Amino acid sequence: MAKRTERTIAEFSLIRAITRRFRRRARRLIKGIGDDAAVITSPPSVWWHVTTDLLVEGVHFDLKTAAPRTIGYRAAIANLSDIAAMGATPRYLFIALAIPRGFASRSVLSLYDGLMEACRSHHVALLGGDTSASGAGLFISITLIGTSAAGHALFRHGAAVGDHIYVTGTVGDSLAGLQLLNEHRSSRPASRRRRFLPAKDRKFLIERHLRPSARLKEGQWLNQKSLATAAIDLSDGLSGDLRHICEESGVGAEIDGDALPISVACRAYAATCETSPVDLALQGGEDYELLFTAPPSLQATIERQARRRGFQITRIGVIKPRRFGIQITRADGTLRPMPVTSYEHRFS
Repeated sequence: MAKRTERTIAEFSLIRAITRRFRRRARRLIKGIGDDAAVITSPPSVWWHVTTDLLVEGVHFDLKTAAPRTIGYRAAIANLSDIAAMGATPRYLFIALAIPRGFASRSVLSLYDGLMEACRSHHVALLGGDTSASGAGLFISITLIGTSAAGHALFRHGAAVGDHIYVTGTVGDSLAGLQLLNEHRSSRPASRRRRFLPAKDRKFLIERHLRPSARLKEGQWLNQKSLATAAIDLSDGLSGDLRHICEESGVGAEIDGDALPISVACRAYAATCETSPVDLALQGGEDYELLFTAPPSLQATIERQARRRGFQITRIGVIKPRRFGIQITRADGTLRPMPVTSYEHRFS
């Protein structure tokens, strides 16, 4: 858990510590940490992908209940997942922090440890950023840069009527894990039914929330093999992220509720809540799975290649004309409009 102290962090000594711990050479890098700006060279055959996220204490995380390393890890995964959804390869990372008074330097370094733990296996280089004092909590701004071959990228706008809709992995796990964590932190006792949730299921769901994965290999495969017509990562929830694809592509969609890939653990959790696992799957954000569309003519190819690579993908629906809207077939066989239950920030 994060611990607040009254130690003062000296900006330049912190930067030196971060530089010593995380500086590394990277392909096409002319100059990284240590100058006014990083310098990167690029061949004309490369497209650059740039994504950024702002995380705010009290909105995206709580330092009273989340360790800095975990916060850093999940922040990095959110950005890596954006690059995965484009079918690109992550390359360079920039981090800006606004640090509140009393936040220990060891906690800052632990946050960076989490960030770089998520990035290290993908050979992402930290190239710089900025630090500032904050009078209103901890703020983390991350910019991640990736590359793909010129002319090859996945977008949200390519879905066509008749395309199949797929999702990687399982959905709803992260939301279930978050609810379990919040219940553990609450002073109210768990419901009697929840006490019978197997420990292995509880552990699985919490781990899926705290340490999700970015589906970079899957995204690169779909892009490099020209298999997907559109793609998005599931950061806000399947119902809302599917709507983004439909809006950008000018189409509708039909989802088969029975086909949604829901883990055994998530189904067990839903039973203890006396709720529908389908509702958890549609609402849950931060699973960081990929939702993508592909022509029906490629179904056999996609499924065969996915099995060979060890990728879990599930066909969950079909793209329809825009006038159809977005509908879901429920367990009773009826077709109903699918409400958007995903998370959305409110500014007033």
